[in-house]
Amino acid sequence: MNPVFREQPSNRVAYPEDPEELRAVLMGAVSDIAEKIKDTAQESEAGRTLAPAAVEALRASGLAGMKSPREVGGAEADPAVQIDVIEALTLIDAAAGWALLIASGIGARVLSSMPDEVVDEMLTTRGLPFFAGSLKPDGIARRVDGGYEISGQWGWASGVAHADYVAAPVWLEDRSGVVWAVVPADRAMIHDNWFPLGLRGTGSSDFSLDQVFVPSRFVSNAGPPVRGGALYRLGYGSAAHEHGIFAIALASKALETATETVKQKRRGYVGGSNVADRESFQAAIVTAELRIKAARLLMVDTSERLLASAHDAAAPVALQAEARAAAAYCTSEALAVTTDLIRYAGGSAVMSGEPLEKILRDLYTAQSHLFVSESAYEILGRLRLGLTDQAPLT
Repeated sequence: MNPVFREQPSNRVAYPEDPEELRAVLMGAVSDIAEKIKDTAQESEAGRTLAPAAVEALRASGLAGMKSPREVGGAEADPAVQIDVIEALTLIDAAAGWALLIASGIGARVLSSMPDEVVDEMLTTRGLPFFAGSLKPDGIARRVDGGYEISGQWGWASGVAHADYVAAPVWLEDRSGVVWAVVPADRAMIHDNWFPLGLRGTGSSDFSLDQVFVPSRFVSNAGPPVRGGALYRLGYGSAAHEHGIFAIALASKALETATETVKQKRRGYVGGSNVADRESFQAAIVTAELRIKAARLLMVDTSERLLASAHDAAAPVALQAEARAAAAYCTSEALAVTTDLIRYAGGSAVMSGEPLEKILRDLYTAQSHLFVSESAYEILGRLRLGLTDQAPLT
């Protein structure tokens, strides 16, 4: 790595190595930007992308570097720490929580796998760069002198409007395989087509490249990491705890909101009764609490076992698939809990802009992500039955 960058601590956040100290620093960073994130949440929702002030707050906080290798100035935080951070930020604003998990996740992939010369070039930006990208291969990479000419269009590129780089999986021209190209964001065209049910403030628009030349050094075959520890040997399992805890955080917020709402809520056309006095609701909030806690513990347990398995080699395929299935389960449980709770909140709760209405929309949108689809269960089931030894992300 470039020694000049190492000598510029003002260009990045200094992360302690002790896990508990690191947790305290990252959680402190969430607290520091909480007011700004909360104040800009409606602007992000209306603008369909993270508000500029929220982006600047995230950049200054150093949170986007929580998954990046220490060798490049990142925190290389364990999944257990990441879970706490993503949960805390999502409780403040879902769009900001989603933006963080995407930017930090793609950043970790890029900064752990690209050659030193590429990473050195990227680190000339203000702090660690922000990344956006997509998981689904698209487009064509045509081999030319010195690199590739790439064309294609990719969707669900959360945070692309404020990204410094985009990462795109691209088919080789003969369709013999897929390569990952990392391109400065100003070379991409952003399509203003993000009009979703929920997660509106995440700016998950499409981007496209039109015959853009990408030097060979910025193109990789998604091989093993060249820097960092076990965190970068988790395969696609590295994203499981992010998706799982994001959904659980929203369910926790729904429980808190519903509990406070019904304390003053009376239902019935003539007089009615206080909802909080109903035994069915009393049982419902306790059941919701237990389901949320159980799902969270499952996600933590799976993530810790996955990390331990990658101490010396890549995490086993079966554990990666189990982590993905756990994330899908957490998302389903979060949606089920929230759907049940909103029944008690009355007609006002479903009006546009109401907290429970927004949480439900955000969860339905998060559930549509491929990573937490029903296929996660099917793939793990085939592994458990010995029908396959593969677990593709399909």
